[in-house]
This record gives sequence, C-alpha cells and structure tokens, in this order.
Amino acid sequence: MTRIDISAHILPKRYFDAVMAAAPAGFYMQKRVSAIPTLVDLDARFRILDRFDDYVQVLSLALPPVEAVASPGKSAELARIANEELSALVTKYPDRFAAGVAGLPLNDVPATLREIDHAVRRLGLRGVQLYTHINGKPLDDPDLLPIFEAVAELDVPIWLHPARGAAPPDYPGEKKSLYEIWHVFGWPFDTTIAMTRMIFSGLFDRFPTLKVITHHLGGTVPFLESRIKNAYDQFGARTADEDYGALLHKLKKHPHEYYRMFFADTALYGSPPALECGLAFFGPEHVLFGSDMPFDAEGGSRYIRQTLDAIERMTATAEVKRRMLRENAVRLLGLEPGGR
Repeated sequence: MTRIDISAHILPKRYFDAVMAAAPAGFYMQKRVSAIPTLVDLDARFRILDRFDDYVQVLSLALPPVEAVASPGKSAELARIANEELSALVTKYPDRFAAGVAGLPLNDVPATLREIDHAVRRLGLRGVQLYTHINGKPLDDPDLLPIFEAVAELDVPIWLHPARGAAPPDYPGEKKSLYEIWHVFGWPFDTTIAMTRMIFSGLFDRFPTLKVITHHLGGTVPFLESRIKNAYDQFGARTADEDYGALLHKLKKHPHEYYRMFFADTALYGSPPALECGLAFFGPEHVLFGSDMPFDAEGGSRYIRQTLDAIERMTATAEVKRRMLRENAVRLLGLEPGGR
C-alpha cells in the first residue's frame, strides 16, 4: 500500500531564489528555511525518501507566506513561479510526488482568483494553501469571501497552515513571544482561532461542501472537545457587550458540530495517544497522514519515521489506518486508484 503524506513542504529552487531576491533581509522564517537543504535540494530530499518504501508526498510550499515577503503584483509573480514549479515536479517525478498544493498571493484577491483557476484548471494542482491570517487579516474578512467561493466552486480542499510569528508578544509588556512559545504552542492556538472564525462567520453554512485540512491535527480542538461543547451551550449568556445569542441562532448547527467538518493531518511528530484523541474527534474519514517533512532535526526523516511509527502503534483497526495512510487522500484529492 502506497502511503500518501499530504503535508510535505518544499521550496522549489526557482521559487526559492525568487523569494530570496524579493524579500527584505531577515524576513519571517528566513533562518529556519535557509538551514534545511531538503526544502530546496531535490537530491537531498530523494535520499531521505529512499529510506521509506511505498511512500509518496503531496507537496505544499513552506513558510513564509508569499504575501508576507512581497507586495501585490510581485506576490502574484512569485505564486505563479511556485505553482508552475510544483506542477512540473509532480509531472516529472510521479513516483515521488502524488500531487501539489497551490500557493496563492493572498494580499491580492483578484490575482489570487486568477491563480486559483490557473493552478487547478491548467496546472492540475489538487488544492490550495491558505494561512490562518493574511498579514494580520482574519480569514472571515469579507474581502476574502471570493476566494472561498472560487475554491468551493472548484471543489478542491484547502490546506490551512498556521502563520503566527514572534509578534504579538504573549504578554503586553514584552516586545515578542519568547522561547519559541509562538511556534510550539502558538501555532495550534492560531489554527484553532482561524477554525472558530470560519465557523462563526457562517462559511460552512454558505459553502457546506467546503473541505479544509487543518495542520497539526486541528490545533487544540480535539483535546478541548468537551470544553467547546459546554462553553458554546452557554454562548451569549455571559457576554454583556455582544449579542452572541443572536449569532448562535443564525448558525444551522451547534458550533461544536462545525469543528467536526474540518479534516486534519497527523503532523504531531509521534504520540499515539494524541493521534487517538484527534481520530476520536474528527473520525476515520477526516484524518490524513501528514508528516510536516522536512522541519525536524534530521532534515526530514525523523518526522516521517515518528509519524508512521505512531500510526502503527495506534489502537485503531487496520482498515482505519489504511484510510488515514492512503484512502482518505485518494478520495479527497481525487487521485487515481494508484495514488497518482
């Protein structure tokens, strides 16, 4: 059985060079991405992939977001380069890469709409990547609604990736978030915030077939399942300055049920109990194998190895594991039976 890793990040060489030329010195995530050869060097990546039998990747761009390093106009140019390179990689190495996920110039909505159409319809990419905020703008901002309309019309999934940086700080009196708290703990929270904003904005009522794959197994949501349900049972009853009760009645379902509509990858770097928690919440058809390769201390192999080992050690049935490792990706991405 070919295992399909739906969360494998890359910076194609031509795109990487263009980003480095366009971005200001010391830009967000520069040190992190520059220190990982397997993001750019295909030979280095293939040496790691060779360690894993029956394994292919779905490629998505690594941070930073295109819109975080380039202004409108230039961001569209960078996204076009990225998507052409992703499509070329999938075409050239079908035994390595099952599919690609489009990067978008999200600070330029008209250009984003053009790029979605080009990347999916012409280049054959299987979905789009959005970040949990667009240079500080939340995903439920009305300006971004046409993006969700376009994705829903094409019926392709969204990869939702956290994007919090060291600012804002964790405490108002400090200049930044210390000790990489912004990353280790902030990213799951960032994902949870974005999911919640999408729910209460009514996006899933407006686009009930919308498919959103959350990174890192849905942030904090599975662990907080009971808290979410009980807190939103009282939504509006304890807030004096907002009429949240009226907002709750506008939704077609209890907020708790919308969280279950999300999909989630297994990029927790191990931990069978944590994976069991996510599986129990999202269900066997909404959890997909994803490693977050290559952001580990070994340049990519550790996260793949640890994630596969954790899935193997789960108490889930062999059929559920097969869905997680392959079949859910085949169905969600519209791949051929062979994983292509």
